[in-house]
Amino acid sequence: MLTFDADATRSALPFERLIVALERMFVAGCEVPQRHSHTIDNAAAGSVIVLLMPAWQAGRYLGIKTVSVAARNAERGLPGLYATYTLYDATTGAPLASIDGSEITSRRTAAASALAASRLARRDSRRLLVVGAGRVASLLAPAYRAVLPIAQVTIWDRKPEQAQSLASRLIALGFSAAAARDLPAAAAQADIVSCATLATEPLIDGRWLRAGSHLDLIGSFTPAMREADDGCFTGASIYVDTDEALQKSGDLLGPMMRGVFARGDVRGTLADLCRGSVAGRTADDERTVFKSVGTALEDLAAAILVYESAATVNAAARQPDHRG
Repeated sequence: MLTFDADATRSALPFERLIVALERMFVAGCEVPQRHSHTIDNAAAGSVIVLLMPAWQAGRYLGIKTVSVAARNAERGLPGLYATYTLYDATTGAPLASIDGSEITSRRTAAASALAASRLARRDSRRLLVVGAGRVASLLAPAYRAVLPIAQVTIWDRKPEQAQSLASRLIALGFSAAAARDLPAAAAQADIVSCATLATEPLIDGRWLRAGSHLDLIGSFTPAMREADDGCFTGASIYVDTDEALQKSGDLLGPMMRGVFARGDVRGTLADLCRGSVAGRTADDERTVFKSVGTALEDLAAAILVYESAATVNAAARQPDHRG
């Protein structure tokens, strides 16, 4: 059984390869039971959400991810999310690898947003606004740059010092990046607005969004969470990563309950986009919205990429050296 720590997992998942792996898995498909969600109530210490996410392809691989999300960890100076991933042989049940689940989760989440944007954002999108400054938010610019000509990145966070810290890190990676204090102005100037927060009240007002923009909503994965107000969906072409988003996300459940849009108005899923069964963006002035809640399909695709990359390296290392 192989073990991949955070560094090894990260190095095995460059966005150029990970986005392709996700696309192929969405096209091929796999078995994804509805994830289990449980809440541990720690009273004054704050609750912890536990997610169990299995997925498999018969005759190939089985993977199970366990995730814990503690919204108050930011106050403790800790990441809000921890995860572990175990990959098995789906035929024998033998465990193959233990992989850092937090790296898988954050990188596949950013990669899925970039994959969706490759179909939904304008191809000339250059200005990206990242709302949030946590682990996933820090990866959005590199992920988007793998599929679009992103040249300018603006970061907004409730804590300005966190936004500035992320901007500095992105500058070190070669981006033109800056922290923003005026969120409405930053949103109005952006080609893409990508939100990766644990917000429970809307951060983005639909009146701020320009024609032709793309809104990427990552954070709202429970009915109690929201990042966008109702106006973000009015007149927009709406897509989701999977149909589960329509059952889980407060960003979608609230507007549907209030009649802003109906379930049938959602144009399609990420699998539909990858398979070409639904159209993506059809006009430069079209405003698009992509809402994701995450799926175990993405985790399995990433875990297989990690494991098979290592297997390839190990096989090459075992080849005899015939040099004289």
